[in-house]
Amino acid sequence: MDALKTIAADSMKAEAPVFGIGDTVKVSVNIREGQRERIQMFEGTVIAKRGSGVAETFTVRRVAYGVGVERVFPLHSPNVRKVEIVRRGKVRRAKLYYLRDRVGKAAKVKEQV
Repeated sequence: MDALKTIAADSMKAEAPVFGIGDTVKVSVNIREGQRERIQMFEGTVIAKRGSGVAETFTVRRVAYGVGVERVFPLHSPNVRKVEIVRRGKVRRAKLYYLRDRVGKAAKVKEQV
C-alpha cells in the first residue's frame, strides 16, 4: 500500500491551483489531434469538486449557444496545463447542481467581495 501512495504522490502536481465552488475559471487543456497538439480554453463556473489526492476532479459548466456544457477535469492531470481564476463566487453549497435548472440571470453566481 505504501508503494501505491508513493507513486500517487509522485504524479501529483507540486503547485495545484487553489479555487473553490462557484468560482469562474479558465482551464487550459492540452488536446491531441493525431500528431498535432494544441491548447484549448474552457471557461465556466465550477459547480463541483470531488475526490482527493491523485483522483481529485472538478466540474466546470458554461452555456454555449443556449446549450449547457459541462466538463469534468482531473486536477492533477498533465493535460490540464493551468487553471486561471477569473472571478471568485459567493455560494453556500458544496455542489451547485441546481444551476442546471436555471436560465438567464437566475443562473448567475454572486461575486465575492
